[in-house]
Amino acid sequence: MADTTQAERPTEKSATRRTAKLAKQITAFAGAHGGAEGQLAYIGQRGTRIVLVGDDGAWGDLVAPTYDVAKAATEKAGITVHEDFDGEFAAKVETGPYEWKRMAGIQLGGSPNKR
Repeated sequence: MADTTQAERPTEKSATRRTAKLAKQITAFAGAHGGAEGQLAYIGQRGTRIVLVGDDGAWGDLVAPTYDVAKAATEKAGITVHEDFDGEFAAKVETGPYEWKRMAGIQLGGSPNKR
């Protein structure tokens, strides 16, 4: 059996660094928006999406390489994480003219990338 200890260390270090970076970004978002809550969504091989909703209704997202990194980052940032993006949590999101125009353009066959 091959010794995999050395091969695992860079991955562990990388995960630790990525967790710290994500936690810092989450904390900055929360600070800029009066607090924040989140939800984790697995997005396949790409990783896990961290959806953030600020207390002021602003929203954003980050992508972590794995679910474990996403979970560790939200725990380190100290935010509440919801199981689902629905109900009262989803109702906190405030959308502006840009989002409505973009959503309408997609629904009506327009280009989703027009601004």
